[in-house]
Amino acid sequence: MTKSSAIAHPIQGLIKYHGLREPGLRIPYHDSISVCVGPFATHTTVELDPQLSQDVVEIDGQVATGRARERVEQVLNHVRQLAKTETYLRVKSRNNFPSNIGLGASSSGFAALAKAACDAFGLELELRQLSTIARLGAGSACRSVTGGYSYWYAGDDHSSSYSYRLATGSEFPLGVVVVFIHALKNTEDAHREAETSPLFSARLEYIPRALQEMRKAIERRDIQALGQLAEQDTLHLHAITMTGKGAPIYWRPQTLEVMLEVRRMRQEERLPVYFSIDTGATVYLNAPPDLCQEIAQRFVDKGFSAQIAYVAKEVHSTSEHLF
Repeated sequence: MTKSSAIAHPIQGLIKYHGLREPGLRIPYHDSISVCVGPFATHTTVELDPQLSQDVVEIDGQVATGRARERVEQVLNHVRQLAKTETYLRVKSRNNFPSNIGLGASSSGFAALAKAACDAFGLELELRQLSTIARLGAGSACRSVTGGYSYWYAGDDHSSSYSYRLATGSEFPLGVVVVFIHALKNTEDAHREAETSPLFSARLEYIPRALQEMRKAIERRDIQALGQLAEQDTLHLHAITMTGKGAPIYWRPQTLEVMLEVRRMRQEERLPVYFSIDTGATVYLNAPPDLCQEIAQRFVDKGFSAQIAYVAKEVHSTSEHLF
């Protein structure tokens, strides 16, 4: 039996992706840019077991079933195909942060799964190819593989839809405060219905310029430009989500309270802090690192749960196993 473990960090979308042109391979309509966020992490252990008649998958103490299991199987089957084997695996995965509230648990989850499974089968893959495997479970997982600030090429097929890193956290330190707002959501539904929004075509026109400007902001290490662009993109994304077929509203009153307070802090106090919200209600606040303690404390004083975060690295192996 061969056992391997890996750790990956979830992403915050900066220029987010929305909608899947090829759902089976999770190929999006357009490129996107994200930043990995620590200390949030998924820790996954995988063990090859010839005695198993099927994969055994446990996520945060619960046996994976339904769609969650299907997505795991899609990744594991692809890895088995590359390894030219039919051996089943025992999988245990644990997050150190809440899932399904807009913190990208699927991104870190499938990045860690892809790395641990490939290691268990003895596959030595570069991050680019590993990102294509993780993408089969969750689109954003490809960027969790490469870590730091990462760019995801939408591509046209499996091999051309991959991620690569633009900069590391040490090259471009960014302060992030996460304000937790617990409201469950379904990202797959949002992607499925994106193209039904009358605003979706406008987004496709806007995306190339937004990507170019975000890349420049990262190259210049410009936190203000990055924050402004991510905040604008947040509003674009949720406008499409709220005007699609199902018209879900993932924001909660507390989400709006945080957004308005951030705007007030900028306008009245000239504090360079900007909100960013992926699919969900939880809010990322992007700011210079030396302001994060003050920003976090302000929201704690208002009754919120807040945590200071940082730019995290790529997926990596660990000798610490979960079983």
